[in-house]
Amino acid sequence: MRRSEDAVPKAVVLLSGGLDSATMLAIARHDGFEPCAITFRYGQRHVVEVEAARRVARSMNVTEHLEVDFDLRSMGGSALTSGIDVPKDRSAEQMREGIPVTYVPARNTIFLSFALGYAESLQANHIFVGVNALDYTGYPDCRPEYIRAFEAMARLATKSAVEGDAPLTLHTPLIELTKSEIIKRGLELNVDYGLTCSCYDPDAAGHACGHCDACTLRLEGFRDNGMPDPVLYQNSPPTS
Repeated sequence: MRRSEDAVPKAVVLLSGGLDSATMLAIARHDGFEPCAITFRYGQRHVVEVEAARRVARSMNVTEHLEVDFDLRSMGGSALTSGIDVPKDRSAEQMREGIPVTYVPARNTIFLSFALGYAESLQANHIFVGVNALDYTGYPDCRPEYIRAFEAMARLATKSAVEGDAPLTLHTPLIELTKSEIIKRGLELNVDYGLTCSCYDPDAAGHACGHCDACTLRLEGFRDNGMPDPVLYQNSPPTS
């Protein structure tokens, strides 16, 4: 629901540069918030997403965009932060089997902790995070119960909560949407998906591989909406 124009609350938006976070940024703006984006360089192999995040933020006239650097490669444990191969050409059934090697240990908890600190510094009581419990069922930190637990913790650990101000709210507008529904909503809000990067294994130029789980879900979502994916691929992406 759009808020009144005489009160524009700030909201911290976790912006990765991918399809989901770009859609979420558009939703936050449409719902009457002033988005303050936060993007992370954490040692991920797909650092081209940081430039994608910048493009998306510029396209939506975001005036505050914080970039945070830290390195999770020292811990490893994920195909996104180590030399582990990114899985390719997996079926929907395979994607739902257990926790994938693209899961980064504690990543969303770390991201949300930074976002919480940023929100406190801005005196903002809203954080938007693009977790999704349908397409990413194997990720433990994308589940509704995890979000509820983090929100409860944040309401205990922040100055605003202790002093009795408005409690922090975590917004997860994509959590129960399919990829095709997310894209449909973004198209309604005029999101330029050609600016985004979702691939787990892009090349140095930012061209998507077309075969990792993220590409597979993304391509399927665009097909469901009857249109091609506007980003560039290393080779012709699979058609089925």
